[in-house]
Amino acid sequence: MEKKQSGLPANLIDSTVVPGDVVLDLSSMTNQTIKLGGGLRQDCDAISAIKAGTFRFSKPNKYWVESSQKRYVPSVEDAVLGIVVDSKADNFLIDIKGPALAFLPVLAFEGGTRRNIPKFEVGTLLYLRVAKANFGMNPELSCTDASGKAAEFGPLRDGYMFETSTGLSRKLLSSPTCPILEALGKKLSFEIAVGLNGRVWVNAASPDTIVVVANAIMNSESLSGAQQIIMVEHLLKSIQ
Repeated sequence: MEKKQSGLPANLIDSTVVPGDVVLDLSSMTNQTIKLGGGLRQDCDAISAIKAGTFRFSKPNKYWVESSQKRYVPSVEDAVLGIVVDSKADNFLIDIKGPALAFLPVLAFEGGTRRNIPKFEVGTLLYLRVAKANFGMNPELSCTDASGKAAEFGPLRDGYMFETSTGLSRKLLSSPTCPILEALGKKLSFEIAVGLNGRVWVNAASPDTIVVVANAIMNSESLSGAQQIIMVEHLLKSIQ
């Protein structure tokens, strides 16, 4: 007989929730560790939604409320694209489209020491991880993964950065690969970095390829999977 996971509101997963809805009861989820993403708040054993959207779950243990909005609310472990706006002795100040500037410690790099502090000019685009995101405090960023390795994080040079809604950013990072990226990847060679804060960076050998990829992504949000594929075919004809 299949054993159901207690405390998991299967009826709410992928459903629309509004602020105040209780989506999880921790008292019935003993011996389980969960991660809360954006749009959720804990009050004793109750996990409630604090914004309207779709309640999501990803294995093994992350929950969040997904909504399509321009403003980004930082959440720990989110990958974001940030722009350097100032540098101090111990930190870089970074714009991540959140309610406040985030800070990136000068030592938050793989093997970072006082002897090899990186130098970033104002306007430099960085691919970063949210390391801390406490209410009422400026978020803290890192250029490493949770194990301290650089991984894919760091400066993004050349290419083109554009902004989308946070909902579209999540779709681009979904698994399996979303239709728009799958269709583009079959025909074009390009690099892409997607931030959950609603920023996307694209780079390719040809400027025409960058324009096609950026336009396809920006126009894809309201289209179905089949419509996205048709749109890509039309856009590709423009550069052939």
